[in-house]
Amino acid sequence: MKGAFRGTGSGHHTMPARVRAALGPTNTGKTHYALTRMMAHSSGIIGFPLRLLARENYERLVAAKGAKSVALITGEEKIIPPNARWFACTVEAMPLDRKAEFVAIDEIQLASDPDRGHVFTDRLLHARGTVETLFLGAETIRPLLQRLVPGIEIDIRERLSSLVGVGATKLSRLPPRSAIVAFSAAEVYALAEVIRRRRGGCAVIMGQLSPRTRNAQVELYQNREVDYLVATDAIGMGLNMDVDHVALAALGKFDGTIPRPLHPQEVAQIAGRAGRGMKDGTFGTTADCPPMSASLVEAVEQHRFDPIERIYWRNHELDFANPQALLGSLMKPPPLRGLTAGRVASDVTTLESLILDPDIREAARGKRATALLWEVCQIPDFRKLGDDSHTRLCARLFLHILREGAVPANWMDGHIRGFARIDGDIDTLMHRLTGVRVCSYVAARTEWSRNSTEWQAKAREVEDMLSDALHERLTARFVDRRATTLLRRLDSDGERGLLSAVTQDGEVVVEGHAIGRVEGFTLCPDIDSGADKRLILKAGRRALLQEIPRRIQNLQSAPDTALDLSDDGIITWDGVKIARLIPGITFFNPQLRLLQGEFTDTAQRDRVIERLDQFVQAKIRQHFKPLFDAQAAISDHAPLRGILHRLHEDGGLTQPLHADHTLPRKLKSILQRSGIQIGRFAVFCPSILKPAPIKLLTLLTSLRSGKAMTAAEPGRVSIPRDQGANLPGWISAGSVCIRIDVAEKLVSEIETLVKSSDRPAPQWITSRCGVRSDILPEILRGLRVPHKVAGKIDRKYFGPPAPLMLLKPQAAHQRKARQKTTPILTRYDNSPFAALAEWKEKVF
Repeated sequence: MKGAFRGTGSGHHTMPARVRAALGPTNTGKTHYALTRMMAHSSGIIGFPLRLLARENYERLVAAKGAKSVALITGEEKIIPPNARWFACTVEAMPLDRKAEFVAIDEIQLASDPDRGHVFTDRLLHARGTVETLFLGAETIRPLLQRLVPGIEIDIRERLSSLVGVGATKLSRLPPRSAIVAFSAAEVYALAEVIRRRRGGCAVIMGQLSPRTRNAQVELYQNREVDYLVATDAIGMGLNMDVDHVALAALGKFDGTIPRPLHPQEVAQIAGRAGRGMKDGTFGTTADCPPMSASLVEAVEQHRFDPIERIYWRNHELDFANPQALLGSLMKPPPLRGLTAGRVASDVTTLESLILDPDIREAARGKRATALLWEVCQIPDFRKLGDDSHTRLCARLFLHILREGAVPANWMDGHIRGFARIDGDIDTLMHRLTGVRVCSYVAARTEWSRNSTEWQAKAREVEDMLSDALHERLTARFVDRRATTLLRRLDSDGERGLLSAVTQDGEVVVEGHAIGRVEGFTLCPDIDSGADKRLILKAGRRALLQEIPRRIQNLQSAPDTALDLSDDGIITWDGVKIARLIPGITFFNPQLRLLQGEFTDTAQRDRVIERLDQFVQAKIRQHFKPLFDAQAAISDHAPLRGILHRLHEDGGLTQPLHADHTLPRKLKSILQRSGIQIGRFAVFCPSILKPAPIKLLTLLTSLRSGKAMTAAEPGRVSIPRDQGANLPGWISAGSVCIRIDVAEKLVSEIETLVKSSDRPAPQWITSRCGVRSDILPEILRGLRVPHKVAGKIDRKYFGPPAPLMLLKPQAAHQRKARQKTTPILTRYDNSPFAALAEWKEKVF
């Protein structure tokens, strides 16, 4: 065929050049066979579909032949020793001007890919070795090979191991050494996160990873630090790993234009990664993907697929007279049956955009400038930002090279240094890697820049730095080595084979790995491993069989200062929540509910509850001591025992005595000496209104009522009514609530003041209540204090208006028929009369 490799050869050969093809499914040893054949010749070039594969096989060749004899050529890397004889390349980067005895193209069936197929087709039709040419690929391309390459020798190779479909498998049930395949970065991340939680961790492989990152992730898997691999379909292109099972998370993909179902041969290419050498493999689906159809499974197992009917072609004999002529030659129709035009590639799209630029059209005159323009348009759009940034980049580079003879050093330096940062997340690092790949591609074109070797080294240094950082981020996010180790032990020995203990600082350790902490009596796990979490925690709880009794003993001997009761009823021990208060039978006897704990029996729980109940009762008796002392002091006075009983039932504040049930002065004196006050609005114990007791009283009232309450700030004597209407120790008076002891004292002082005659309301009343003077009348009305509101002076009179007057009781009695007062609603009791009092307030 026309267009064989040109350049310096390796001498005269008498034997005719052979064109051969080794076709068959994955795991047939095709790549190994090709490398062996190439090394048997004095020179050779082999093209791979991925940079990752070119790098991997370059390293294999270096190990066999030495670094001085092997070259690597990809879009971003050029390692070409002076005496290199064997070349590992990407298909696009194969040196077409170099003659070699042996030439091979891997995955030749990719000629049917609508995006890159024209490159493979060009190599199929025109790339030839002087002695031997070898095409590697799937058997589906055999008919086209026989038609397009007359006389080709075809060797059909059988898979070394069998491939068996096993249906759908849940992610949590996937066997170790499984590869889960998705078709987008977002799906890969989501699946990897699930595998980390359920199975401890996984390696991540995507086509956009740099070779260094990919190799580090593969090593993570190959060294069995993790047992799972989550990847895109990039693993279908010859990446050899010890995979026993391949699970597809979807049976469709977005091919760059539209979503479409996977072709059976694509499924086979991916599933074929399972089983290497003579070891059999299995395949199936997982996650939300439905099972494969029986016909698809059979096709993959038997390697029977429809033959490829067409491959994609683009003219390689280009017209560089001017950009328009170049574009026209690129659009030339295919010359042979079986060849078809593919999608418009990104290099053609870039050329079409640049031709519209007047500056580019003016500069691209003649063959040399047009050829340079085409070379610049072929810079891959690694970043894929979806805007015109790549086109603008190509335009600037074209003009620099054309006018200045090279890419400016400050451009290279600025771009490379701009990407030399390792902060940010996984996506940020991958974006920077794509940016530095563009720099590497430009630097690899030695004719485009001065000191290209230096720029290649700097770009490679930044790429390595970003690759290492990306590997660390991927490992940190998707690998839990602790969980992986524990799960492997579970798989081999079960949970009873795991050794567990509790350290002095409360860490629970299983097989040397911390799985959580004991806080109080509760195991707080720090492991998330899906279905196996239960087994791991079960092993950890065995260590608590001795730890929990020890902690119960420590609690029983701990002083009350080690315990605390919060305003919302939570009891803590050394700062750890262990129980909460719940309503009890009586007001001062709340019950306790333990928070979650690792108790083995009811006796352990009872011992903890008994100790906490002692603490709570001690706290209640401490804050309500005067009330309990009063009950003991009047035990010999039968008429007073009922009053004290009501006080205890209502929490130290209860309804006032009825007007018809007055106490003799002697009994009142006994109550007062005991710390109990018989007031107009309530019978109460003034000492419980101090800040500490009132907070506990509010909590106990909240438990009884079932309504959340917050005690008023210490020192307040009045608060808005909507805040205090339900609080114990406060009575409603107009738009505010006043602390009951303040209200009792205030009314008593007013009665003394007006005992002989009506008096203007003194200023000290407002300060005593902590309110504004304009709401004083409604407060007096709420407290049932006889008064006359300030008058308004008629405009025909002069002088000050009549002030707010406090009236003596007799005057109030005379006005009783004409004036109604608002009764007081108290919240501090729970008697049946509370509802009646509320009804009266609404009616009157």
